[in-house]
Amino acid sequence: MNILLLGSGGRESALAWKMRQSPLLDKLFIAPGNGGTGAYGTNVASLSPLDFEAIDRFVADNDIDMIVVGNEDPLVAGIRDNFAKCRPDLLIVGPCQTGAMLEGSKDFAKQFMMRHGIPTAAYRSFTADTLDEGLEFLASLKAPYVLKADGLAAGKGVLIIDNLEEARQALREMLGGMFGKSSATVVIEEFLSGIECSVFVLTDGHGGYRVLPVAKDYKRIGEGDTGLNTGGMGAISPVPFADDTFMEKVTKRIILPTVQGLIADGIDYRGFIFLGLINVGGEPMVIEYNVRMGDPETEAVMLRVDADLVDLMKAAAQGDLADKELRHNPQTAATVMMVSGGYPGDYKKGLPISGTENVTESTLFHAGTKLDAEGQLVTSGGRVIAVSSLADDIASAVAKSFASVEKISFPEAYYRRDIGRDLMK
Repeated sequence: MNILLLGSGGRESALAWKMRQSPLLDKLFIAPGNGGTGAYGTNVASLSPLDFEAIDRFVADNDIDMIVVGNEDPLVAGIRDNFAKCRPDLLIVGPCQTGAMLEGSKDFAKQFMMRHGIPTAAYRSFTADTLDEGLEFLASLKAPYVLKADGLAAGKGVLIIDNLEEARQALREMLGGMFGKSSATVVIEEFLSGIECSVFVLTDGHGGYRVLPVAKDYKRIGEGDTGLNTGGMGAISPVPFADDTFMEKVTKRIILPTVQGLIADGIDYRGFIFLGLINVGGEPMVIEYNVRMGDPETEAVMLRVDADLVDLMKAAAQGDLADKELRHNPQTAATVMMVSGGYPGDYKKGLPISGTENVTESTLFHAGTKLDAEGQLVTSGGRVIAVSSLADDIASAVAKSFASVEKISFPEAYYRRDIGRDLMK
């Protein structure tokens, strides 16, 4: 098969790495790709994942059999629907535009969960016209207060605020355009206290599904989960508390109602479903849906997928996943993200990276990297390289990743030194 993978981050690096191992894969193109994805296929730096006309020409010129959509933007923009009309034989790994609304609109996702009896936090949605009702609703809740921009906001649209008056002011500002059109509607939720994990499901639109290894990511920039939220500073898989008992509840109460609910609602969903869950006293509840794999969780999860990923994704896209097997490597994977100094705020780009060739005990998934005009590997983003390792337990896996991190150098590099520590208690 000739496959086009859309995206440029660490998630796409991990997917490309795993796809490259498949005997079904002939040519792999990554658009736009990054400084490391060229090791697994051909980067197409000029091709935007949102330029459907250019993608259509590329598909025709390169005999592409399947498109794997890495991030949510093309899905929310309707890439599957677009090619279903003009190229019905082209396989797409990703849901239709309506299915993508599970991530594209938090209000849509909440209504879906309520309609299908999927456990989640109580909520109400508000617009500028119902601002006063929103202010009253906040007063009826206990702190902390959770406010979410309804639309995509590059991972920055969720505010958790301890003070009522600050929450009220934040609601005014969000509805006033803090996140542009994304916060024209704001979802206010009750706060759930517990520990989070990420569950990934691949589904074929006909009731067939497979569950990938569970992971936990670390969002805050500072150790001890302090400071600003980021795109993710690391991940661990498996998650000790997500044992057979917990996952049985997840399957019965969340995965099956989600898969069956999509079918009942007439939504053609063939691709990955990311379940952002929280363990509340042993009971799983949904915080959010994403309609693609997570980042940096993918960089840990792919190390533990003991199956042909291309074969699985092809079956999902064809609507025939029921007979496919997906085994999990029993070892532990630990991902440590190296980031640019100043991230998630302002940071420098174009800084030279050295030492990657010295890493032998870990797998490097490039994220914010590129090759400059002289072929030198340099930084090009906030999250630079995900260092991932396999071992028999969390302590050994993170120790491997930390040792590998020390071999890589770029100016002002930063990483969290406590990834996985909370799970070792």
